[in-house]
Amino acid sequence: MSAELGPVARECVEGYVFVPHPFRVLVLRRPPGRGGFWVPVSGKVEPEDADWEATLRRELREETAFDAPRRIDPLDWHVPFRASNGEVWRLHAYSVELERTAPPTLSDEHDAFAWVEPEEAIRRLHFEDNREAVRRLQARRPPVPNTL
Repeated sequence: MSAELGPVARECVEGYVFVPHPFRVLVLRRPPGRGGFWVPVSGKVEPEDADWEATLRRELREETAFDAPRRIDPLDWHVPFRASNGEVWRLHAYSVELERTAPPTLSDEHDAFAWVEPEEAIRRLHFEDNREAVRRLQARRPPVPNTL
């Protein structure tokens, strides 16, 4: 429960899809009828989902057709917000590492994608909590191996 907003009615997940070398983040654009802004992979937890990570894996497949991430890790970022229907929903953010960049197969929820540097992702993402999640992803990123 969020003291300011009230009890949480719906749980949601967000996946910050990235590749480590060179470090790029996948951003997806909603079509004009859905706001026309840039977002990460996201979705609501459904009753058939075993847990939040299962929800994220399902959303990743539905929105991008990516089904074999190298790893998924929680970003320890849980954001309550008031949804358009007035309910309080809460987002749980995860990092999703892929082996390499590839064009996603977009669902009708998005009309464009871009693999961008984290700073560009922060500039494009519409919501402040999305931008903060990318900052957290950057801070947790493992060091680049020395190839010399």
